Amino acid sequence: MRPVQRRQQGFQYGIYLLCMQALNFGIDKIPPATLAAIIGQVLLYIGVLKVPWNAEEVCISALKVFKHHNWKSFVVSSFEHGSDMHLYYNMVSLILKGSYLEPMYGTMNFTFLLGILTLGCSAMYAFLAYALTQLTGDYSYYTQCAIGFSAVLFALKVIVICEEQDRIHDVGGFRVPSKIAVWVELILIHLLVPQSSLIGHLGGILVGCSYCYTFIGVMIDNIVYTLTGTPIIHEEQFYRRRNSFLT
Repeated sequence: MRPVQRRQQGFQYGIYLLCMQALNFGIDKIPPATLAAIIGQVLLYIGVLKVPWNAEEVCISALKVFKHHNWKSFVVSSFEHGSDMHLYYNMVSLILKGSYLEPMYGTMNFTFLLGILTLGCSAMYAFLAYALTQLTGDYSYYTQCAIGFSAVLFALKVIVICEEQDRIHDVGGFRVPSKIAVWVELILIHLLVPQSSLIGHLGGILVGCSYCYTFIGVMIDNIVYTLTGTPIIHEEQFYRRRNSFLT
């Protein structure tokens, strides 16, 4: 999402909705790393976590990465949000995806994986924006700035689909096969929320696909195993899908 002024004062309806959703889901059912990521981003948005920047200052763009080497934006842009509803939708999505993947992978493994995916999504965003600038000659791609956790959520959605048995997904009222669900969601969000970052969401999908279907995923699993001492165990169908692309 394109950044707007943060640290709004007064009642934030999105925060209220998020609290209600978390309570309805069951706080005790949200795994610890997922819950910590949600609480951290909420506290950052409302200004309880004191940081020396505003949301609009740390949005990520290809210009900031390649020309100005702004690594602060590269790292923290994913955790900022432009509005309370932007935060609400992202954190509700994180509750669902984290509650599925974290118990399967283990809390420490999921924490490191989340960090790697976050950096990967930032790198993919910058690369896609640069590539589109070169292909189209449109400099706006190079300067387009974005914040939010949506790209990481798209990466997680791809991983969830890879772990699941093939099934039908409900995406905005459309029932579609799992293999195209994430692409349908990408198009629907872009049509319904034009100010959202298409490049960021596409980048998240590509990062998720890289993890599920290429040697990059094997490398990431090995790095996480080295860091935690515990391997990431996938469902059988995940290995079948990965192996079908690697062989």
